[in-house]
Amino acid sequence: MYDTILFPTDGSDGTAAALENALDVAESYDATVHALYVADTGQYSTVTTDEGTQDVLMKEGEDIVGHVAERGRDRGVEVEDVVLQGDPYETIRDYIEEYDVDLVVMGTHGRRGVERVLIGSLTEKVVRTADVPVLTVPLADPD
Repeated sequence: MYDTILFPTDGSDGTAAALENALDVAESYDATVHALYVADTGQYSTVTTDEGTQDVLMKEGEDIVGHVAERGRDRGVEVEDVVLQGDPYETIRDYIEEYDVDLVVMGTHGRRGVERVLIGSLTEKVVRTADVPVLTVPLADPD
């Protein structure tokens, strides 16, 4: 039923629950998890040091998906760790199509009211537009 599971992550504190759900489903279906971090090109993220110019968001993303891959190995789940640059929503949407993703597992911050309208929700956009099932996992108690 599920061969390819996409786990987009920003590495925020609450994503641990979403990761565990992604790994649970992957174990049940012998699926591969694609851990995806999108370095938002709308944010300036390069710094120059004595060692040259570095992209801080790309480095951060490598660390985050590396942790996911390690957690997957601990549970016997194959994890592809991927760091891409772009608009997070568009990159996730394109990744779903390009890699024939069967299921997306994402965390949701559970924002309500004006905060949700003003900030918007990446997870909500994916839920509304994806052609595949999206499992949403609450990251924190919204109260």
